Amino acid sequence: MHAEERERLILDAMGQSGFVSYRDLEGSLDASPATIRRDLTRLEERGRILRVHGGAKLVAADSPDKTDPGSLAGTPFSLSLAQNLARKQAIGKMAASLCRPGEGIMIDGGTTTLQMCPHLAGLNLQVLTNSLHIVDALLPQASTRILLPSGSVFREQNIILAPAGEDSMPAFHAPKLFMGSAAVGSRGVMQPDVILVAAERRLIDRAEEVILLVDSSKFRRSSGAIVCGLAEVDVLITDADIDEASRELVRSAGIRLMIAA
Repeated sequence: MHAEERERLILDAMGQSGFVSYRDLEGSLDASPATIRRDLTRLEERGRILRVHGGAKLVAADSPDKTDPGSLAGTPFSLSLAQNLARKQAIGKMAASLCRPGEGIMIDGGTTTLQMCPHLAGLNLQVLTNSLHIVDALLPQASTRILLPSGSVFREQNIILAPAGEDSMPAFHAPKLFMGSAAVGSRGVMQPDVILVAAERRLIDRAEEVILLVDSSKFRRSSGAIVCGLAEVDVLITDADIDEASRELVRSAGIRLMIAA
């Protein structure tokens, strides 16, 4: 069965209710769970569905889950920046310490990844980023080479994103990707907007190592579209307020946990 046919059957299975469970899909499709997950990922990247606990739901044209082309779901950058700022600064400094002189890295847009920038001066890095805030912070560093993808600018986040399904990234492969998240839980790394999910998946596919920067408050949230499972994260940097259950969740996934003081 071709991917297009499976996708059509998935959408048909949602029927009038607009929801289908993973268990129902595994019972009705002649495909492995991993194949079904990939099918759902493609549909989610196109904005057709939203993965939720236990399955997936349709994104209706007038649904609040449907992405407005001019804005992104979630907290505006200017508001998010002030939240837990001291923790984010410590996390950013520790993340920057993992960079090696002369290497190429990718930095996803976010208020925590932004805090890496002051500590990258003099390392002669090549940085691919989709964040204009990060570009602005790196511009004074004469030895830092900056690369940008093409796409539309989303002003509330000051981030450049291309529509799902459109590959706008330069031909770039990096040993390290530094990224943030709106939430982290047993389901994985989550973001509030499917366009962000699609953009971050493109970055993950170009990285040898995924380094997640999140303050401890992100473990107390559990909603959003899934960017990746915990198994795809190599290093997680957070602050000392992370609770023991969250520590165990990270360690049991085989992730290297780093605590920023």
